[in-house]
Amino acid sequence: MSLTVLLADDHQLVRTGFRVILEMEDDITVVGEAADGAQAVEMALRLRPDVVLMDVEMPGVDGLEATRRITAASGPSVLILTTFDRDDYLFAALRAGASGFLLKNGTPEALTEAVRVIAAGEALLAPAVTRRVISTFTTPNATGVRLDQLTPREHEVLVLLAGGATNAEIATMLHLGETTVKTHVSRVLMKIGARDRTQAVVLAYELGVVRPGG
Repeated sequence: MSLTVLLADDHQLVRTGFRVILEMEDDITVVGEAADGAQAVEMALRLRPDVVLMDVEMPGVDGLEATRRITAASGPSVLILTTFDRDDYLFAALRAGASGFLLKNGTPEALTEAVRVIAAGEALLAPAVTRRVISTFTTPNATGVRLDQLTPREHEVLVLLAGGATNAEIATMLHLGETTVKTHVSRVLMKIGARDRTQAVVLAYELGVVRPGG
């Protein structure tokens, strides 16, 4: 089945360009286009695509607020796309519940791969970028998260997740099968209340499970 995508950007030429790139792929279908954040929220919750490609700077409701509204309503995963390589945007996107962050000056291949990664429930950010932002902006303020609910193995998995390890890498380091690792990851996300791996990384730093540079 095709992955479905909603495009949210206030520039029609940008949306058209993204649509052309994405629909060249056999497994991706663009199901709608939104010209501002408010429209993006309405369409995301109505159409329920697999991924929303969200611009940051849009008139009225911006992309960060739209992302907050979509994720708060248990809507689809959001991939932030922006022209600006700014740490404040990146961290705000993570806090808003975005599953990834991509610059618009990337390649078409990077865009299509990002859609597949986000649709699969993975985090898009490179570990070095995630650690850089978290070490700059994160303060210990996570509440309501009970780490004692994690088993010792799940705690190990969370630590490795926070270091940016993939499922395959975790499987190798812990001498487990990838299917087992996927099960552990799902349980960790559920127990700490994280929407996806990206939010799990943020929470791991906020809770002191790992430290920047550690």
